[in-house]
Amino acid sequence: MTADSRSATAASLPPHAGVPASGWVAFRSRDFTLFCIARFVSAIAFMVQSVALGWLIYDLTASPLALGLAGLVAFLPVVSLALFAGHAADRYDRRAILLICAAIGTAAGIGLLLTVASGAPPIWLIYLLILVFGTTRAFAMPTGQALLPGLVPVEHFPNAVTWTSSAWQVATVIGPALGGILYAYGSTVVFAFATTCYAITIGLYALIRTRSALRPRQPISWNSLLAGLRFIRSRPVIFGAISLDLFAVLLGGATALLPIFARDILHVGPSGLGLLRSMPAVGAISMALWLARFPVRRHAGPIMFTAVGVFGLATIGFGVSQSMPLSLACLFVLGASDMISVLIRQTLVQIDTPDAMRGRVAAINALFIGASNELGEFESGAVAAITGAVAAVVIGGAGSILVAALWTRLFPPLWQRDQLVDQPLLSTAAETSPRTD
Repeated sequence: MTADSRSATAASLPPHAGVPASGWVAFRSRDFTLFCIARFVSAIAFMVQSVALGWLIYDLTASPLALGLAGLVAFLPVVSLALFAGHAADRYDRRAILLICAAIGTAAGIGLLLTVASGAPPIWLIYLLILVFGTTRAFAMPTGQALLPGLVPVEHFPNAVTWTSSAWQVATVIGPALGGILYAYGSTVVFAFATTCYAITIGLYALIRTRSALRPRQPISWNSLLAGLRFIRSRPVIFGAISLDLFAVLLGGATALLPIFARDILHVGPSGLGLLRSMPAVGAISMALWLARFPVRRHAGPIMFTAVGVFGLATIGFGVSQSMPLSLACLFVLGASDMISVLIRQTLVQIDTPDAMRGRVAAINALFIGASNELGEFESGAVAAITGAVAAVVIGGAGSILVAALWTRLFPPLWQRDQLVDQPLLSTAAETSPRTD
């Protein structure tokens, strides 16, 4: 598209086109509403089930290594199947993939429930079922990300990302607490609840009317599997956003060391640890509600990099704090600033990617996010073993700031990005924007 045609297109758009919508506007789309509820219910089920599995495995084995293996088994499918999951999301109907994943998750939940109800569940069978859940998540995460832009008009997409992100954050607060409460009534109760939630998502996804656009079905080959990597590498905005998330979270993994701070530095015990763990999510939820009302309209790039810098400063502040109120405040700011950068990064990555490539790009993005979380915890623990917990957190926060400063030089288009949704993208999507009800 030439500069003149872009100007003509912009002139024909509504006065506020390209400006992120605020409030509840994304929920005008019936399909998005169903999708958001399904993701929230699924996230609650995942959080409740994760807490229950942790208790169950430790009750059966009394082994910290067994707990670590459970996390590894859940993460392995995300790593090993990322390229295949992305290819599937770009080859087949994305709504159908989500339905299949929800159905398999429900079946695995029933299997887990029956296994636990037997009274003496073998640990290998529990690991096998965890592997099944990990496989469904490996396909559902990129498919859901790829489907989301087609559920709302493009100008409402930042608002949709805000609400889906806040739904996840709310689930991270409610889910673990709910799982602990339900487990007190018996392991079968909590697994029955999680399975019921998975079953509900089947109905919600089935009610979504949006269908994936017809795309040519490329044969599976290394060329098609690696197309997402090549596309990301060729787009400085997308490559910069994904890699910034990887390295900033990798270095700033202070939450992995919270038990040390709760016991040895702040002396607040298990109850204080629970409060510390919940505070980043509280900050993220608060910021998500703020951004839903007052969205990022201009200077998206500088705001994102500033948020990463604030994330690093808050991490350093938490590391040096010896006061519980100050530590809570730092974690609140940490979560809030991370929500800002997450919203901008996710919007840029998904909205700047053509629909035919969204599955593969989303799969790689999900892989990087998962790797940064898992490896970030390992990095924090390894550095803490050498330097101590306080120094490890401070070094990590400083590293996040350094990465943000360096990325402004390495990826100028990302730093200079003004609007989240460019005017040309609006005109491109005009003919295919979904109808809102």
